[in-house]
Amino acid sequence: MSEAQRYLIFLLLAVSVAGPVCAQQSVGSTPQSPLPKDSARPASAYTMSRSISTEIVDFTVDNLGNIYTLNKDNQLKKLNAAGDSLAVFNDVRRYGKISSIDATNPLKVLVYYREFTTIIELDRYLNIINTVDLRKLNILQAKAVSLAYDNNIWVYDELDAKLKRIGDDGSLVDQTTDFRQLFDSVPDPIVIRDQGGLVYLYDPAKGVYAFDHYGTLKTHLILPGWQDFDVIDKSILGRDNSKFYKYQLGTLDMQEEPIAAIYQGALRIRITPTVVYVLKKTGLEIYSHK
Repeated sequence: MSEAQRYLIFLLLAVSVAGPVCAQQSVGSTPQSPLPKDSARPASAYTMSRSISTEIVDFTVDNLGNIYTLNKDNQLKKLNAAGDSLAVFNDVRRYGKISSIDATNPLKVLVYYREFTTIIELDRYLNIINTVDLRKLNILQAKAVSLAYDNNIWVYDELDAKLKRIGDDGSLVDQTTDFRQLFDSVPDPIVIRDQGGLVYLYDPAKGVYAFDHYGTLKTHLILPGWQDFDVIDKSILGRDNSKFYKYQLGTLDMQEEPIAAIYQGALRIRITPTVVYVLKKTGLEIYSHK
């Protein structure tokens, strides 16, 4: 299926969910970062403020500007916005390789070990404050976990095909209907984001599924093949190797912006309203507005 065909299907589906609205697609002539409209600036307005020249395999940031880096030895470090070390988590061998880090709440950082379907919760100093063994709930396969709006944990149980909300005590708080009853083709999400009253599941093959907190499907957006999926307010962000994409939920406003040369070769890109974080083989580059 061509890109044009996929986009047409996306428009038709969005109309059926959001109702008729005025469609508008804008392709920037100048490379830009796909930030929300009130803070979008051309890439030329961003300069590299600093870099962390060490081997980093993954990273995330919190809403205070702190950076959490994971190196090839599975060591997790917390740095402040200036790049100064604040804490180190060294208990790296207990559960194997770290699969993901969620710093949505800097006082409760989630570290997920997919091989053991186990989540550890860290405080602001990266000390362990809790461990949630999902195997005790018979959750044996789960690619995606995320902090929930109420400080519980979202987990997509692949074997049960359900999105589940798990408490700190390891109890099942809530769960959706079996996805096999909802969809002809069951989603296989690799990312979960809880933002603005909705829970977003991203499947690179099938696109975005948005649910309310009660597990009701609100929309399915056919946006396949994205990397670095994220949500800021009602803006859904992603990219491929050549373009940034931003879709405003509830509208037909899909923006495409060429990836600027300074971001080329990125392993991961994280967009925030004021800073762009770019992970490359040489380290983490941090771009700020002039």
